[in-house]
Amino acid sequence: MPKRNHQNYAHLLSRVGKEAMETADKLYKEIVTALQENRSEVQRQPMEKYMKNQFSFYGIKTPERKRLLQCVLKKFNQLSYIETLQIVELLYSEKERECHYAALTILSHYKEPIPLSSIGLYKNLITTHSWWDTVDMISSNLCGRYFQVHSDQLPTITKKWAQSYDLWVRRASLLFQLKMKEETDEGLLYDTILTLRHEKEFFIEKAIGWALREYSKTNPASAAAFIRKHPLRPLSRREGLKWIKSKGLDVNL
Repeated sequence: MPKRNHQNYAHLLSRVGKEAMETADKLYKEIVTALQENRSEVQRQPMEKYMKNQFSFYGIKTPERKRLLQCVLKKFNQLSYIETLQIVELLYSEKERECHYAALTILSHYKEPIPLSSIGLYKNLITTHSWWDTVDMISSNLCGRYFQVHSDQLPTITKKWAQSYDLWVRRASLLFQLKMKEETDEGLLYDTILTLRHEKEFFIEKAIGWALREYSKTNPASAAAFIRKHPLRPLSRREGLKWIKSKGLDVNL
């Protein structure tokens, strides 16, 4: 049975029913056991190197990790929100990155209405074990879905997070709308980019370019006009124009 790390995540839970705790604890142990039993030393080192040795890995690639998680989850009924929070807490207390990925996958599988307070949880996860891989999953997937439900919260939170002292929170503010396509709040997206465009920080520059590239697939003329009008750092401009140029679109650049 996996050894449980004890770490204080009081921001996630205040009180959890006994039954929910038992369900979450059982699921947690089965997930970690499955990951431990399928560890690969051959794959571990290159995976850790790819992530700049920021985290420990079991050495389980994404398709196999998803298969293992699915095999465990099908033994359990649909998790309640409180059970979901508890399993996220437990998995995030582990040091191996696959456990963090599993936690985010479980959060993304939650089907009931997303509570308004969930954005606080997402922010805490963004600032815990922070690196681009989990930050991007949380920002575009979890936060993106949250704002589809609580659309009135998008402007306020985007503006607030764009001013954060935390790099990863600022990056997240650029990626909330990554998958919104025609539902993108164009003005808000552009205002956020203008707020952050002068930062000489790779992960901000890259996020600006990524956001513009994705939006250019929906409105290439608007994205191109924005890039033409506003000076951006070279990486942001290059990334933002990548899809437009690959399609040979005439947007008067």
